[in-house]
Amino acid sequence: MIAARRLQRSFADGFITEEVGDLWEPWMRHADEALNDDQLLEIVQEELSKRCKKSKTRGRPSTTAEIVLRMLLLKHMRGWSFEDVTREVRANLVYREFTGIGGGKVPDDKTMGRLARQLGPEAIEKLHRRTVAIALEREVVEGRKLRVDTTVVETNIHYPTDSTLMGDGVRVLTRVMKKVAEAAGEAGTKFRDRSRSVKRRILEIAYAARNKSEKGQAKMKAAYGKLLEATSRVVGQAKKFSAAIAEQVGQNGPAVLQKAKQQLDEMIPRVQQAMKQARARVLEGNTRSENKILSVFEPDTEVIRKGKASKPTEFGKMVKIQEAENQIVIHCEVFDQRPSDSDLLTPSIEKHKELLNRIPDLVAADAGFFSGANEAAAKNLGVKRVAVPSRSTKSEKRKQEQKKRWFKKAQKWRTGCEGRISVLKRRHGLNRSRYKGTQGMKRWVGLGIIADNMINIGIHLASRL
Repeated sequence: MIAARRLQRSFADGFITEEVGDLWEPWMRHADEALNDDQLLEIVQEELSKRCKKSKTRGRPSTTAEIVLRMLLLKHMRGWSFEDVTREVRANLVYREFTGIGGGKVPDDKTMGRLARQLGPEAIEKLHRRTVAIALEREVVEGRKLRVDTTVVETNIHYPTDSTLMGDGVRVLTRVMKKVAEAAGEAGTKFRDRSRSVKRRILEIAYAARNKSEKGQAKMKAAYGKLLEATSRVVGQAKKFSAAIAEQVGQNGPAVLQKAKQQLDEMIPRVQQAMKQARARVLEGNTRSENKILSVFEPDTEVIRKGKASKPTEFGKMVKIQEAENQIVIHCEVFDQRPSDSDLLTPSIEKHKELLNRIPDLVAADAGFFSGANEAAAKNLGVKRVAVPSRSTKSEKRKQEQKKRWFKKAQKWRTGCEGRISVLKRRHGLNRSRYKGTQGMKRWVGLGIIADNMINIGIHLASRL
């Protein structure tokens, strides 16, 4: 049975409440009140209830929606792992009180991981919308200002090279085929482990790549040829294993073999794409192959260059961060394909109106969002002042407009968006997503932003006292 809240408090709960009453951080009290919202708990309870039919009313008591929500947000507030948040809550009375666990048993890290996966991107989006509504109800935001920027959240991959991509693929295919051989006696196909020779070829390539002379490059090409041949043989063997499982076991076979076939069928095309890229780049000199893959584990990862001197190339997904007053992020979006910044300004204003029921008086963004059409569209929507600079303008009138006091002040306020992104990355882990896949990326970003919003709501309400 999945309840919204704990229905019965114990003697230990009252003791903890009394002992830690003066140890709370000021913002935590107000965040605690905000998290008592019934609509937030209903969203979480509804998602958790989808695991089994009638789980709201039947079965043994499970972890309540309140505890799941608060544990997840505390995890992202502090930038912890599931193991860390479980350990810290067990040891800290303030955290026990904040999460609603009190003197009860703290869910272990594996349980929290399973429950967290139940909250998909759609549920996280609903939680974020409700958090923004709470900020609006408590007058933390008014919607008079809007600032927007984009950043990159990296996927959890190593630096991609053609040789290591093939090495990763061979390692996974070999591991799965070994399991199949143990479970089904090689599924009618003889298994040969080529992982050792593949590792040697990868080391040869790494050593040869250091030598930039013609001799070194020729040696690297030869090593790549051997690696491609070995990888091709592993892929061919994996295809035979997959076909043998389908033929001998069928769809009603053991779950282990069915899962192994699924893994083989997913990994084989990715390894083939890595081989295609290697042939095109190393042997043919073509660096622009189609459908380039950067990781066999995170195949949706994109190459993104935003002109940063410290990190010119990033591997991940583009994320839009949209703020109103008091550092509240009212909307975020993880893009499946990187858009141009100039295409995001008008949709951001429309989203602002949808969430806060008004058009902002001021819109501020950096030069990447500028276009004459964007500025005209913003003013047609009712924006009074649009502070988006044009760096390449030759118009004297435009230059004078950008030198006005209100424009400079708006741009100064806009730079706070850079600081917000920095805080999200340093404090809440948005520099790199630790959840898998695009859906995991959306959950990671959404939870980090909700956690940051709760902290800022608490800080602003505490400052009023």
